[in-house]
Amino acid sequence: MNTDHRAKFRFYEELNDFLPPEKRKVAFDYPLRRRASVKDIIEALGVPHTEVEVILANGTSVDFGYIVEDGDRISVYPMFESLDIRPLLKLRELPLRQPRFVLDCHLGRLARYLRHLGLDTLYRNDYDDDQLAAISAGEHRILLTRDRDLLKRRIVNHGYFVRSHDPRRQLDEVLARFDLYAEIKPFGRCTRCNGRVATVDKHSILDQLEPKTLRYYDQFWRCDSCHQIYWEGSHFAKMQLLIDELLPQNRSR
Repeated sequence: MNTDHRAKFRFYEELNDFLPPEKRKVAFDYPLRRRASVKDIIEALGVPHTEVEVILANGTSVDFGYIVEDGDRISVYPMFESLDIRPLLKLRELPLRQPRFVLDCHLGRLARYLRHLGLDTLYRNDYDDDQLAAISAGEHRILLTRDRDLLKRRIVNHGYFVRSHDPRRQLDEVLARFDLYAEIKPFGRCTRCNGRVATVDKHSILDQLEPKTLRYYDQFWRCDSCHQIYWEGSHFAKMQLLIDELLPQNRSR
């Protein structure tokens, strides 16, 4: 390819987080030194393909396999939360209607938060990158990670690079990114294993309760997978305050 060949790229909204300052929120030239797909160029610039929802080449929607040509004007967009862009969606088959997650080893606190909110969240601190990518692809789970290279793996179709380092801010970030507020079902998942939690009769678990717990509490829940027992202790009250902040009816006040 002619070394003088160039295409002009422009990234929008939060995709600029991945770019050096001089390339953020402006159109810039990219030299075309070899034949390359738009996906290869986007990721060479540092943006994981899982962050991209729409690509326009000269005003026309294209998929990741589009070969960039001299003079092309490429516009790259993240997920649109309030616009119906179905006619433009060419990058992946469909969004995931039932959001389910798998998290890398650095996001343990976030995993607990998501499970507290009843969201299906796989997490183990010994998952390696190959396992995370395979689980995301095989089980159609959204991969949450702070490793952008992991999101560049070809088999990962749905994923998100978590920007914040703080677990509480990470929670706000993920809920907003995937518009999950209406999906909150408090205390529906086991924080230990992600199994479903249901009420259990106190008399059926008497031999598993400590004397003070037995004396002061009457309502209990149990995980259907690992059989962990829950009750309304002090930790429950703290999580209830968090959930009250997040529920849609309280956020709109």
